[in-house]
Amino acid sequence: MLDNNPISTKQLEIFYGVNGKALQQQYKHKLSEYSKWEQQSHAEFFIFEPKNISPRISLDETALSNGELYTILTNKEAKGKKGSLIAMVKGTKAEAVINVFKKIPKDKRDLVKSITVDMAHSMNLIAKTCFSKASITIDRFHVQQISF
Repeated sequence: MLDNNPISTKQLEIFYGVNGKALQQQYKHKLSEYSKWEQQSHAEFFIFEPKNISPRISLDETALSNGELYTILTNKEAKGKKGSLIAMVKGTKAEAVINVFKKIPKDKRDLVKSITVDMAHSMNLIAKTCFSKASITIDRFHVQQISF
């Protein structure tokens, strides 16, 4: 149920009278197989799914909770649905992000034909270093944002 439908354990607690906190812990530790996840050891710093790479990708940074910045690499062809996330790295420092992206096999990175980035120098450096065969496009949204 939790795997297929976005419903919080708090909602389950309200609707079904179960202990939401206990269910959340049981789901994390028993039902979800989180403890067997191969990326668990480094997930606090980065996760990546090289199988999601495509010829058209985007590179951007975002702030999630508490102002923490993350660099996100996405597959544009997935259009925000399943298979969109290629990599997520805590922070925006080019050197750290490049080190993670270089864990993606070079033959996969060489499949990329175009990469869309914002105007930040670090994003451009990451794109040039990790996806050397791709053409780089500046994201139109960021250009428009600056011009107004």
